[in-house]
Amino acid sequence: MNEHRPEDTGPAASPEAPRRKLDAGSLRGLAHPLRMRLLDELRLNGPATSARLSERTGESTGTISWHLRHLAEHGFIEEEPGRGTKRERWWRAVRGAIVLAAADFDQDPAARAALSVYQAENLRRQYQRVADSLAADWQGEWHGTGSISDWSNLRLTPVQLQALIDELAAVVTRHTPDPDAAPDPAARPVIVQIQALPRKDPDRP
Repeated sequence: MNEHRPEDTGPAASPEAPRRKLDAGSLRGLAHPLRMRLLDELRLNGPATSARLSERTGESTGTISWHLRHLAEHGFIEEEPGRGTKRERWWRAVRGAIVLAAADFDQDPAARAALSVYQAENLRRQYQRVADSLAADWQGEWHGTGSISDWSNLRLTPVQLQALIDELAAVVTRHTPDPDAAPDPAARPVIVQIQALPRKDPDRP
């Protein structure tokens, strides 16, 4: 199974945008619930200091700083240039999509353990984003917008399934605004989640 986590502030899934495929080392560097949350915070809400991230997460600034340094060592975040001081460092997410090919770690037990943590936390965070949206009190034209859909009766070959995934990703890319363009005042952040997975058939091994 492949996973693709596009950057939340730009067209990371486009052919021109940088893509980072996780290897065993970078996977172990990212596969921690707090580090994944910190990376999401920086991607979704922009640059921040350890103090600001501490307020958002409820963790101590010392713990946040340690995990931020870990993310930086593995190239997931970097310091915001021209901002901050020696005592207050501003961090930003490195632009680009994170791509994971689970089959790459079939022969690496240590990486498989990190893969399990990464996938479980990624799934939990996806669920939480949807739950938060459903629980929010939307007003005006945003009330009743959105969709949760499920098509479970498709029968496809592996090649057809991959083609479907690629086409869906291309559609999202076409609707992703240029990160350098001025945002529409009427626009809000939008969550798009696509899960396309084979389902076990009770009549087949």
